[in-house]
Amino acid sequence: DMQLMESGGGLVQAGGSLRLSCAASGMTFDMNSGGWFRQAPGKEREGVACIHWRGSPTDYANSVRGRFTISRDNAKKTLFLQMDNLKPEDTATYYCAAALSCTGSGDGPRGGQYVGQGTQVTVSA
Repeated sequence: DMQLMESGGGLVQAGGSLRLSCAASGMTFDMNSGGWFRQAPGKEREGVACIHWRGSPTDYANSVRGRFTISRDNAKKTLFLQMDNLKPEDTATYYCAAALSCTGSGDGPRGGQYVGQGTQVTVSA
């Protein structure tokens, strides 16, 4: 089993930056691809970014490509999402996920056997 705990969310003005972290515990994290999803009120869950367990490839939703960067530190069992040039439409609850599919083909993260409880990101105009 694996437990995931997100941190780093908060309130930021448009154009600002936040860095989300996801700490994993339990089963082997470094052998699992990881990623981030988000869900805004009244909207479906959206795959934001993913990273293969080897560190490459990565993949991003079109809406965040060029602004967000996903990375991982397998030694620390931690997944990161650096979010720059944030926009009000990025406002959502962000969830970390592991044991998912990340092929780098433009589909973004798929699946996700393990999901954290989420961290809120609010971007003001």
